[in-house]
Amino acid sequence: MSPEVKVKGGALRGLHESGIAVFRGIPFAAPPVGADRFRAPRPAPGWDGVRPAETFGPQPPQSDVLGRGTAGVTRDDWLTVNVWTPGPDPAARLPVLVWIYGGAFMIGSSDRPEYDGGHLARDGGVVVVTFNYRVGFEGFGHVDGAPENRGLLDQVAALEWVRDNIAAFGGDPAKVTIFGESAGGGSVAALLAMPRAAGLFRGAVAQSVTGTFFTPELAADIAAEVRHTADDPALLSAVVAPQRWGLAAYRTILFSPVVDGDILPGTPWEALAAGASRDVVLVAGHTRDEHRLFDVFSGRTGGVTPEEAETALDRLAPGTDGAERYRAAYPEAGPGLLYELVHSDWLFRMPSVRLAEAHTGRSYLYELTWPAPGLGGVLGACHGLDVPLVFGNLTAGQPGLLLGAEPGPDAVALSGRMRAAWTGFAATGDPGWPVHTPDRRLTKIFDTVDAVTTYPEISSLLIWENSVFPALGLYPET
Repeated sequence: MSPEVKVKGGALRGLHESGIAVFRGIPFAAPPVGADRFRAPRPAPGWDGVRPAETFGPQPPQSDVLGRGTAGVTRDDWLTVNVWTPGPDPAARLPVLVWIYGGAFMIGSSDRPEYDGGHLARDGGVVVVTFNYRVGFEGFGHVDGAPENRGLLDQVAALEWVRDNIAAFGGDPAKVTIFGESAGGGSVAALLAMPRAAGLFRGAVAQSVTGTFFTPELAADIAAEVRHTADDPALLSAVVAPQRWGLAAYRTILFSPVVDGDILPGTPWEALAAGASRDVVLVAGHTRDEHRLFDVFSGRTGGVTPEEAETALDRLAPGTDGAERYRAAYPEAGPGLLYELVHSDWLFRMPSVRLAEAHTGRSYLYELTWPAPGLGGVLGACHGLDVPLVFGNLTAGQPGLLLGAEPGPDAVALSGRMRAAWTGFAATGDPGWPVHTPDRRLTKIFDTVDAVTTYPEISSLLIWENSVFPALGLYPET
């Protein structure tokens, strides 16, 4: 017999899969279309009878700078959640893990096979929730008269749905932990800083946190340029970033959370240092070779010129002497490694570590150093490698590229240890290694043989120790 639950909108019928109950495509907000396209999410309408919850909802629009990439989409109920549970028993009161996907705030959806929550729910005794949120122009593009950060507001609405309904699936609304990677890690950081998200979760895992947040002026200027450039539904590659966008132009970053003073009062590092979310327990971390993946797929491996490395250091390294400090800290590094290091640090590594250091509550730090065996081992411990390991989905979709067609015993064992750490943290607030403190900087190292040691990338951290990652703004075109 198929599992059934009753939520606030009505009754749901899911599926039994490999010993757990799964419910997919549950609306948590009304479709953001028509007059509601650029508004904050509104409550989803209820339904009569028993609603089938067997398939994922449609992906939110993406890949199109104007949010018009909806070819072939016949449904507009993009704002849906999915639940994996050991059993929909309201008396179970199990810990809850809520996943926020990445994708540069431009792409992403919860239906990707690597985000299947079955292994975590079955092996960890937790309820797993994934959901869609608006991305690209729909979620983060500036629109006059509309709220900024609509994608973040979608995330808050999903967490409110969890608070109000997860008990029916056997979850405990008082034991909710959010976790996300890349733009999902940046979303976790943003939620920690958002007053509207206060009280919706007690734990947070920020994986490979993005350090890019926008000022309203930059967001508005990008939106104006995008609208001017895209007379036709143009893909992102058609937009030529003007130099006044500064670092957003250098990395062609068109969408990020906006520090608008309301929905997002300040950057996460500012907010946490001022005491925001001090009652939330935080795990933050990154992979060792964050930028290697981008270099490999852009064909830049082995091809970075000294001039390109110098430009990267001049643009990204902090302070007036950042480039010199990198060369002094890594005297044996050639152009390719310096280019990779400063990009890794600016994009993901230092934002993640500094988030843990800014947090005035309890925080834990980790680093994944196990190298991906896929593509002949050239990827190292690359960006995104932690996702299949944490979910335990080692062959589906992108994980097959990173881990190879037949993941070996090291991958299987490492995945088991990381899943145990994440689910243990959701259950107890303790991932299983020492708390991070500024004086000792103890860090969990995930590898073939795990360890706890002083933060390994100390040379980079010393370069960035006084950096606060301000919101990116407009600059004079020179």
